[in-house]
Amino acid sequence: MFAPPLSCSLFPVVLPSILVIADFIPVFQEEYRALRPRAPMPPIAVRFRRFTSLNTTIRLREGQIRVSLSDLLEGAPEPVVRAIAHILLAKLYKKPIDATQNLRYKRFASSAAVTRQTELIRGARGNKRFFGPEGRFYHLDEVFDSLNVRFFGGLLGRPELTWSEHLAKRALGHYDAAHNTIVVSRVFDRPSSPRYAIEYLLYHEMLHLKHPVKMRGLRRCVHSREFKAEEQLFPQLKEALAFIKRLQ
Repeated sequence: MFAPPLSCSLFPVVLPSILVIADFIPVFQEEYRALRPRAPMPPIAVRFRRFTSLNTTIRLREGQIRVSLSDLLEGAPEPVVRAIAHILLAKLYKKPIDATQNLRYKRFASSAAVTRQTELIRGARGNKRFFGPEGRFYHLDEVFDSLNVRFFGGLLGRPELTWSEHLAKRALGHYDAAHNTIVVSRVFDRPSSPRYAIEYLLYHEMLHLKHPVKMRGLRRCVHSREFKAEEQLFPQLKEALAFIKRLQ
């Protein structure tokens, strides 16, 4: 950016440390007691929600702790559930988060299997509003095809291209891998926008097609060394960045 079939389980059911929903509440109770050894324990309710990502929420409402977990966590290993319980309760009660628990959850969330399943779920459940590639002054399909020939040998498959709904000036463009869509801010679709500016913006997002996000340990590498090197090949890079800076 300038965010397997659904019936399949990510986790093998034969592992003895696997938990089902009924097991989650005792884990949260144990982590609550570890964080607040003398405080009265309120009732704890845990439920799965059909989120579009690995979301988790916790709230204290009417004397009850209410936890909502992504159904991607159904069948998660017990240490991961314990890490989630610790992190959520620590945030709720403004306690320090244990580094080991935090690292355990990050490793789980950034694993290849979970990342792949999250993208699949987001693509299947997430709503994406399309406004089409045809603008008043620029047609994104035409700009994409021209750049594809000039810089990629015509080898990039064209994703869905759409203008944004609003004249966004902060998020000027992004590639959504889950929906295979490039969104460009409508702020560029006007006669005062030089073609090289919109070409650069679309070129940048096309590089995301060629160089997908990679994990380096626990870190997501969005703009790799190869990505940045190819970005420098855009002939009017300096002028385009100057124009974009003036927009923002």
